Amino acid sequence: MPGVALLCGGLLLHAAETRTLAERLGYRASDRLLIINGDDAGMCHAANAGTLEGLEQGLITSATMMVPCPWFPALADYARRHPHLDFGVHLTHTSEWQFYRWGPVAPRDAVPGLVDPDGYLWRSVPEVYAHATPEEALTEARAQIRKALAAGVDVTHLDSHMGTLQLDLRYVEVYRQLAVEFDLPVRMASQATLEKYGQPELRARFARDGIVFPDHFIYEELQDEPADVKGFWLRVVRQLKPGVTELYIHAAKPTDELRAITGSWKTRGEEFALFTHDADMRRTLTELGIRRIGYRPLRDLQRAERRAVTR
Repeated sequence: MPGVALLCGGLLLHAAETRTLAERLGYRASDRLLIINGDDAGMCHAANAGTLEGLEQGLITSATMMVPCPWFPALADYARRHPHLDFGVHLTHTSEWQFYRWGPVAPRDAVPGLVDPDGYLWRSVPEVYAHATPEEALTEARAQIRKALAAGVDVTHLDSHMGTLQLDLRYVEVYRQLAVEFDLPVRMASQATLEKYGQPELRARFARDGIVFPDHFIYEELQDEPADVKGFWLRVVRQLKPGVTELYIHAAKPTDELRAITGSWKTRGEEFALFTHDADMRRTLTELGIRRIGYRPLRDLQRAERRAVTR
């Protein structure tokens, strides 16, 4: 019933506006909460090894899986056996590396515009936009989420590899639809970033549907290849604002496999070391009173709030 849906959406938005996300999660409005997400998990063995060590022994609090990739089955098996860890789906519509490639999860005849002449996903986001449709992107993303769920992964959140579902409003609508359909929180650009790109109402639009997302996201601050990886990330955490911030890294062990796949292997290896074993980063977070959380509390909050207004 459209009227009921609009009323529920309004109630959800009102709840989000009257209390901060930190308060809704049970913290003080002044607390600084940090999600450290490991992107590209499942991409290769080195990514799995680095991400899992970071989750088990380090500071990483959640990770997102690339379901179409060759090492997804191993990661899904681990996630199924460790349900207390937070794993989301890194919705993947591109296959960017020169020789290490993957295709769609959905049947190719269902998503022909997503497939390049070699049978893989396109290498870049502009190529996806030029050849595919939002409907095909939805079909593929839905297939990826369902595959993760079927493998026994307790999916905690969604984000988008290379930002395919976040850089064009037609594809943002796909992102919103998936968040509602599977009742999952999402990665979201900060309000300042969205205002800069002429989309100041986007966060409110998602919130009206009861979708939960962090207050802040480290995106514009991030350089593709910072010369001083440790110095860059230490500066970021020292400047965190009150509320929930997500930062994302690509933790991977700098193995021969990783060197063969990507020229960014050095940065990925340094991010793995920094957020797993570095004493300075751990001490800085402790001294500043920054609280690390995963995405599971956001998912649980979203589902609880949606249940409360639909009773």
